[in-house]
Amino acid sequence: MRLIGAGVMIAASLLSRGAWADDLQSLDLDALDKAEVDGFLGRWRIRNEAGDRSCDVVLEREMTIGGLQIDVDPACAKAFPVMDEIAAWRLKEGWAIDLVDAVRQMRLRFYTPDVTYIAAQEIDGIFTIEQLPKK
Repeated sequence: MRLIGAGVMIAASLLSRGAWADDLQSLDLDALDKAEVDGFLGRWRIRNEAGDRSCDVVLEREMTIGGLQIDVDPACAKAFPVMDEIAAWRLKEGWAIDLVDAVRQMRLRFYTPDVTYIAAQEIDGIFTIEQLPKK
């Protein structure tokens, strides 16, 4: 029984550490399938769990300080104050999405345990990020 409890504690520790530690490697977009990357880029919607607060961002391929360029709708800061600090994004192992501030610190991580992205830690009520259909 102690062994099971220790295993659960280790797993919980790794999950919590993995949520914020920069232990995931960045993916090289040039090494990935071009069509897959092109399909991934574009408009995304960040929202809370209830869906009554949301804001849009555009994930771009161009490099910037701290990662790749992100266009954050100015209204995002009202819905989720942390979004006022976001300056870049990074694509990580497992197709995790990190949102990064101007001093290159990860502020939000979204991961996908199935087909839906969820926030590794809820900040300002942020629960998920969802890709919007291409126009």
